[in-house]
Amino acid sequence: MFSTTFIFEKKQYDAEFDRLDVAIAELARSQPDFAGEEFWEDPKTGRISAVYYWHGRDGIDALMRDASHLEAKRRYREWYHGYHVVIAEVLSAYGDGGFEHPVPSMRPARA
Repeated sequence: MFSTTFIFEKKQYDAEFDRLDVAIAELARSQPDFAGEEFWEDPKTGRISAVYYWHGRDGIDALMRDASHLEAKRRYREWYHGYHVVIAEVLSAYGDGGFEHPVPSMRPARA
């Protein structure tokens, strides 16, 4: 499994941002390798993290080549103060099973 984390500080969004954001999210969710997503906002800094989980690299690669994604990358300064992307391979995941998560437990939970 893989995760892609897009961390950003937003400026003002507009209708074009909203259009691209919806198109990119729909494309990500339509990929066979897509496993799920989570969004986080740090109330202290205002930074937002969008985390997408993938069963394999093909979905990530398709998203990176998509015209809507490439357009958003070219125009990011209109909507963001800055951004940072982390692409990671998930080596382990576990929990107590108290809630569902896009990444399944890969080892038994500790007591």
